[in-house]
Amino acid sequence: MARYMEALTVERGGFRIKVPESWWEFDVRPESRDDAIHRMVSERVRAHPELAPHRDTYISFLRKAAADAWKSGALYCGCMAESFGGDTPITGSVTVSLVGGRTSKGDPLPTDPEAVTAQLAVKEARREGDSWRKVTTVDIPGVGPAARTYGIEDVPVPGDELNRTIRAVLMQTFIPVPGQEGKVALVAGSSQVLDLAESFFDIFDAITSTFRFVD
Repeated sequence: MARYMEALTVERGGFRIKVPESWWEFDVRPESRDDAIHRMVSERVRAHPELAPHRDTYISFLRKAAADAWKSGALYCGCMAESFGGDTPITGSVTVSLVGGRTSKGDPLPTDPEAVTAQLAVKEARREGDSWRKVTTVDIPGVGPAARTYGIEDVPVPGDELNRTIRAVLMQTFIPVPGQEGKVALVAGSSQVLDLAESFFDIFDAITSTFRFVD
C-alpha cells in the first residue's frame, strides 16, 4: 500500500487534520449532509447505472448513518476506497468526534492520558483469528500525550436489533481538549481489510499525528 500521496488539510470548528488528498469526506453536518449525500449517490449512479433502482435505499441509509454519527459527536469523517490491482477495493475511514462522559455522581471523567488508559481494557487473542486490543499512550507533536487503543475488534452495528458486530481494524486516540473539563477529541481509524492491519495502523497513526487544535 505504500505510495506517495499529497496531503489535504481539513479544518473544522476547533481542530484541523491532514488526510491523503485522494480521500473524500462523508459529510455529517446537519446543514449540508443531505445535499452532499444526494450528490454522492447521483455520481455513483451515473458511474454505475445498475445501482439506479436502489438509489432511494442508499440515500436513506446514508442519511441515517450521517445523523447517527453527528449525534454521537462526530465532526468529520474522511474515507478512502483505493484499487491496487485486486478485485476488491481497499477501504478505510478516519472520524474525529468530540466526546465526554461523567461518573455516576455527575463529575466529569478525567481526560489525563494515564487515567484514560487505566479505564481501557486490554484484550488478548486466545487463539489465531481472535479479536484483540492493545492500550498505550502516544505523544502527538504540538498537542501532547494522548491515550490510544488499537487492534482487531468486533464493533457493534449501530441500531442493530440483533446485536450483530463487524470485525475491523480499529485505532482510537483520545486527545484531551484544552479548557474543556471531561472532553476529549476522539480520532478513530477503521477498516474491514484485516489482512492489511499493520499498514492501516501506520496510516491511522500518521493521520492522527497531524491533528491540531485551532482557535
